Parts: sequence; structure tokens; C-alpha cells
Amino acid sequence: MNAPTTSAIAERMSATGTANALELRNVSKFFGALAAMEDISLSVRPGERRAVLGSNGAGKTTLFNCVTGDFLPTSGTIRFFGEDVSAFPAHERIRRGLRRTYQISLLFSGLTVIDNIYLACVGVSRERFSFLRARRDDALMASAEDLIRLVHLEDATHTPVAELSYGQQRQLEIAMALSGAPRFILFDEPAAGLSPTERRELIDILTGLPGHMGFIIIEHDMDVALRVAESVTMMHNGRIFKEGKPAEIEDDPEVQALYLGGGDDG
Repeated sequence: MNAPTTSAIAERMSATGTANALELRNVSKFFGALAAMEDISLSVRPGERRAVLGSNGAGKTTLFNCVTGDFLPTSGTIRFFGEDVSAFPAHERIRRGLRRTYQISLLFSGLTVIDNIYLACVGVSRERFSFLRARRDDALMASAEDLIRLVHLEDATHTPVAELSYGQQRQLEIAMALSGAPRFILFDEPAAGLSPTERRELIDILTGLPGHMGFIIIEHDMDVALRVAESVTMMHNGRIFKEGKPAEIEDDPEVQALYLGGGDDG
């Protein structure tokens, strides 16, 4: 296969630069006759940090599942940096730079922090099918060490996951989601179950991510969500209810009534 020409690379970079990081157009997801999410249209710019809020049954997790490919939408179009990924399976979206954390921890409890992150780096690299043990000068190991610093886990580098606090485990999940230099991340309630101190640590981590790395965060802690996001989408009953800047959403009486009257996830 011939290498791409300089002009082709420039054209591709130009196209990527003008495309939204994530774009949904009239996306719906039905389970039989039940509309879990209906006619959702939203655009997120490269590097943008967006919070998605809503009470029980709002459709937030369904939105994430459709974006990541865990669910295929019933109708509508999902584009990732300009490419239509609506019918792509989850692993193809991961290959294109999309990552996600989950509400339930997905960690190797018998391995150390560095081992978990290293395996995550291997899993999204060209060496993912190699069975060779990591060398001291392994570039992926260096990447894993960088990620440990990024999520403030330097003191727990060689600690088994089973011995970590719950907050540290959530920090580790963020590090694993950052493996392979993703272009966009979906954070699914990263502050759930954290103490006030751990939530402040989480805010520091999320606000300290590289500026080019955009994300969407689903979060029931409104204080966390509004402090790390620059724009907010409010969902209600599977539809978009309102959008705006954090201050606008926080002060909106209709949003307050809906949000404060909600339950857990949707």
C-alpha cells in the first residue's frame, strides 16, 4: 500500500479540523414500542467539554450507548470527526479515537495500577496481539507512566487494584480511558460514590486534561458537572430539553425543578 501523499494528509487534516468532534442528527433509539431516546440532535466541537444532565429516565446512558456503538440507533446519523459511524461496532469507534468510562468498574483487581494502564495502552496499539513482556524502554510503558501522573496516582503505581480506595479506582479508570491518546471521551458518572475530597481531585484531573481532548460527562453531581464543562445539554424523557452555558443552566428555574425532582440514571 502506498503511503499517503503530503497533499492527501493536508486535505484530511483540513477536513478533520472543520468537522465537529461528535455530531448527532435526529438520533432515536427504540426498544420495541418504548422510546428510550427520540430525535436527538447535538454537535460537540473538537476540544469542547460538554455536560449532559437529566433525571431518571432522561435517556443519558442510552445516548452514550448509541455514541459508543454498544447500541445501534434505531434511526438517525452519528458522525465522529466527520465520519458516519452510525453502523460501526464499538471496537471500530475505539480505533478511531473514541473512549468511554462506565458506572461499574472494569478493572483487573489482581494486577497493579501500572499493569492495568499498560494493558489498556497495549489494547489500543498495533502491538495488541503481541505476547512479549514489556521492556524497560517500552514506549507503551512510558505512556502508561505518563497517564499515572496525569491522574495523580504516582504514589500507587505498583499498588494492586484490590488495595486502592474507591476514588483511586475511578482515577485509574480515567487513566485507562486516556490510553492511546483518544480524540474524545465519554465519562459516565465519574463522581458517583466519591467523597468531597475525591470529587475535588476528580475536578482537578478533568480540568487538567490536554486542551485538545474533548469530552462529554454524564454526572448527577451538578457541582462537578458544571465546574468541568463549558456547555450543558439537559435531557428529559428521552429528548433534549435545554442547552446553554453552565451559569445559564444552573440559574434556569425549569431545569432546577426537573433536575432536583429526578432520581438516579436514565
